Amino acid sequence: MRKMLFIGLICSTLIPTNVNSQIDNGQLGAWYMYFFSKQFQGSVFGFQGDIQYRNWNIAGDLEQLLIRTGATYKPDGTQIKFTLGYGNITTGTFGDVKSTTLESRIYQEAIFPVKFGNRFYTTHRFRYEQRFVENQNFRTRYRYNLFLNIALSKPNMEPKTLYLALYNELFINGQRNIGENKSVEIFDRNRFYTAVGYVISKGLKVQAGLMNQSTNNWKKNQLQISLHHNF
Repeated sequence: MRKMLFIGLICSTLIPTNVNSQIDNGQLGAWYMYFFSKQFQGSVFGFQGDIQYRNWNIAGDLEQLLIRTGATYKPDGTQIKFTLGYGNITTGTFGDVKSTTLESRIYQEAIFPVKFGNRFYTTHRFRYEQRFVENQNFRTRYRYNLFLNIALSKPNMEPKTLYLALYNELFINGQRNIGENKSVEIFDRNRFYTAVGYVISKGLKVQAGLMNQSTNNWKKNQLQISLHHNF
């Protein structure tokens, strides 16, 4: 019996583990976000970014503080936009533990909008990330997001328009081994989002909705409130 217990203890220390295994799936979290972008007049260059304060609960239990910005390039005569950017991320631990993990992230992305008729606005976003996470090996990640905005109160996304906002984003890890005998799955996570939005004025809109985030180990609903500013 002692021999079996000893073998079990050894095996438990050798098997790679995944993080965030103790997250409360039933607790509603909240993300508060500000997105900004600017296209320089008469130029193919601009910049964009976002600031996100993410909580495991409605407020106070930090999930992540994310600050991200990048330089953009939009070729003449096209709708596609390329971005080279950097993000600084502080990730908290679920529950009463206040420890945090720091991450620096370089990313490249391409955004391609496609409009169908008067009311349907889709955007494809492809993003490739190089991640430098504290106490982990260098790792990469691939992301694809399909956005859909549907104008409700007016035929077009113009000021004073109420609209429905949907998206689904898939995350794929480039590496499994992250160091210190830990590993992650190739499938990282999926996010599905439904919200109601309102176009306040040209270049400014607000959204409020619910995002369901799922990994191999847990799934969680997050309230999302976001301001989108194109100036």
